[in-house]
Amino acid sequence: MSGIFRGKFALIAKIIFLGITTAIMALLTEHAFAQKQFVIGSFILVATLALNIVYLTKISIPFKFFLPGILFFFAFVIAPIFFTVQMSGYKYQTGNYLDKPAALEQVLILGAQPDAAGTTFDINVGKTPSNEYAILVSDITNNKYFISTKTQRTDVPKASLKFDANGVAIAAPNFTPISAIDLAKNDAYSKINYKYEGKYYIAIEGQNSGGVFRQELSYDAKTGVLTNTATGATYVDNHRGNFAKVGSPSEILNPGWRAPIWFENYSRLFSDPKIRIPLIRVFTWTFFFAGFTVLSTFGLGLLLAMALNRAMRGRRVYRSILILPYAMPSVMSILIWAGMFDSDFGAVNSILHTSVHWFQNPMLARGVVLLVNLWLGFPYFYLICSGSLQAIPNELMEAAAIDGANPRQVFRKITLPLLLQILSPLLIASFAFNFNNFNLIYLLTGGGPTQTLNGEIAGSTDILISYTYKIAFGNPNLQDFGLASAISVLIFLIVASISMYGLRRSKVMETFV
Repeated sequence: MSGIFRGKFALIAKIIFLGITTAIMALLTEHAFAQKQFVIGSFILVATLALNIVYLTKISIPFKFFLPGILFFFAFVIAPIFFTVQMSGYKYQTGNYLDKPAALEQVLILGAQPDAAGTTFDINVGKTPSNEYAILVSDITNNKYFISTKTQRTDVPKASLKFDANGVAIAAPNFTPISAIDLAKNDAYSKINYKYEGKYYIAIEGQNSGGVFRQELSYDAKTGVLTNTATGATYVDNHRGNFAKVGSPSEILNPGWRAPIWFENYSRLFSDPKIRIPLIRVFTWTFFFAGFTVLSTFGLGLLLAMALNRAMRGRRVYRSILILPYAMPSVMSILIWAGMFDSDFGAVNSILHTSVHWFQNPMLARGVVLLVNLWLGFPYFYLICSGSLQAIPNELMEAAAIDGANPRQVFRKITLPLLLQILSPLLIASFAFNFNNFNLIYLLTGGGPTQTLNGEIAGSTDILISYTYKIAFGNPNLQDFGLASAISVLIFLIVASISMYGLRRSKVMETFV
């Protein structure tokens, strides 16, 4: 069997696999560069070269095993962290999604105003002999017909035209109509402002209709100034992602663009009361929630592990029952618990013969969250505590008993310290997991109860990660990705700092040196 993975067969299989992989990644690289995603394209290109060099040469045998993990690590860990840090320094929110050229284009489009009469014409799209897009316009009301391009308008005698059944001109000299099928393949014609009269132009509103508009905003590329030709007002780049009116910086044009504001999103976390006050409340509850969850699940799991560590009838059955919550998908468990605490149809109120609104009262909602998380988390600690208790030598217990130590002293002086030494990394990992336990909060309470009528975003059970989600996606009228990225960076620093401190204190890292 081992011969299959060696020799010519293995070499041919490797070459074929690398060839297919290289072809796919080359195609992805081409698409990335075509979409101007230069960072992604460069990464795929480097990854393709690395794969071929490593697997087609004998530069480093160990690197053949490490390379896939390294590439995935950079793609799905380092890159998201870098992108989040980068976006935290930008004004990136509703109204400021685009880059500056795209935003300027949209501002100019929105600056087009229809004429006072709301004039519209029947049109047909075609091209001139010079291959320039043009429209054949039928002004049936005034019995006039003309051909317009981007730069000029040419009147056409009615006698030289060909009409359809509705009296709309469909053919004219020096004008070649374009079929609807060809128009559907390329919409470049629809983005052109066709010449009409004076400062007015015709904009296509459909394949066979156009309206008369006037561009009230004009842009000077040399000075970077937008001017309203109707009012004379001028707008300049405020270096915060919008064109602002000169003399009245609070008046801005929308949409804007993503603009660097450096550390402003971070400063808002402390300087803006609307952000600082709920953030402090959420921050405090997040620490309590994560800390209490670790203590309660560890305590209950350890208690059950010690109880079932002794010989008793039916111990295997009890152990099987205790791990059932861990075996069941957490999403289903959370949704079942949410239904049980429903104020109208929940099993809890039915059994207690009450009508308590569990998720409307902040304290009750937090209590339910902690209870459900205890149910979800204790089987994990029961399992690892059971295994850890088996690893503690019985000789230590016997020696302590001979020396006159009672069971409580044995537990406090021997069992618990040894367990904490063994389980410290897992306790830290559990804290980090619950610090970002988005699924529980989102599925059970949605972060509520929330005083939405008072304009609040953060609910009483929101933790930092769910609060961040609400800032980024919760309000359709204002989605602030820059601020959410800043909070995400803060969460990362907090969890990383606590994890590193805990690992250093437990001296776990020393075993890897």
